[in-house]
Parts: sequence; structure tokens; C-alpha cells
Amino acid sequence: MAVKSKTEETGAAFDGAPAVAFATEAGTKGIEQTVAALKDGMAQATAGIEKTQAKVKEGMEKAMKTAEEFVAFGQGNLEAVMKAGQIWAAGVQDLGKQVAATAQGTYEESMATFKAMSSVKSLKDAIDMQAGFARTAIEKTLAESGKLTDASIKLTEQTLAPLTARVSMAVEKFAKPV
Repeated sequence: MAVKSKTEETGAAFDGAPAVAFATEAGTKGIEQTVAALKDGMAQATAGIEKTQAKVKEGMEKAMKTAEEFVAFGQGNLEAVMKAGQIWAAGVQDLGKQVAATAQGTYEESMATFKAMSSVKSLKDAIDMQAGFARTAIEKTLAESGKLTDASIKLTEQTLAPLTARVSMAVEKFAKPV
């Protein structure tokens, strides 16, 4: 006995063309949807990458600007220190000249007193002359030390002025919120 197919048994012919067309259409739609989803995903990824690149670029620009500001600030600090050093050196030189002039004057007075004492005729005259010399020396020493103190204070203020200005600028610049 021979095996017969269902079509042969029923005598009806099977036409599979609509089913194939439906399957082909469904497959095509699936592929199109997949391609569309991939394109959409690629567009979103590209947009995300561009956004990230823009943020990285902005961050780098801010970092470079901040670095440039720090370099400029450091350079300003160095200049202020150099200026303060120059003021201090010139001031110390002036103070040294003042001390030397005072010492020279005191030496000349001492020599004049010594010469005068060598020509005194009595012990009382020598004691009076020595007392006068001591009184004058103490008065001059007090006056000169006051001048030296004032000059030192003024020098300190002048020396610190450039540094104080930099500190004030730093407080103004870096204390404000970003």
C-alpha cells in the first residue's frame, strides 16, 4: 500500500502563497523595526557622546583658565615678595646709615670730651665735665633710639604693604563662591 498525502486523499490542492507572503511581510517589518531601533540607538549614542565631549571640553577650558589664574596669582605673589625684599633692603641700608651717623657723632663727641678732660685743672671740673658728657650722651641715645624705632616701624609697614595687598586680593578672589 502506498502512502498518500492529505492533499491527495482530500483531493484539495494547498495554496501556501498567502502564508509565505504574510511571513515575508512580518520578517521584513521585524528587520525594519530592528534597523530603525539600531538607527535610533546610534543617534542617541552619538548625541550622548557629543554631549559628553562638550562637557569634557568645557571642564578642560575651566581647568585651563583656573591654572592660568593660579600661575598669574603666583607670579603676582613672587613680584610682591621681590618688591617687599627691595623695600626692606633699602630700608635696612638707610637704618644702617642712620646708626653709623649716630655712632660717628657719638665718637666725635667722646673724643672732644676726652681732649677737654685732658686739659682740666681740678677733679671737680673733670667730674662736672664727665657728668655733662654722660647726660648729653643719654639724651642723644634716647632721642636716636626713638628715631630708630620710628624708622624701623615705618620700614616694617612699607615692607609689608605689597604682601598685605596680595593677601587682601587673595581673600577677595578666592573667598567668593564659584
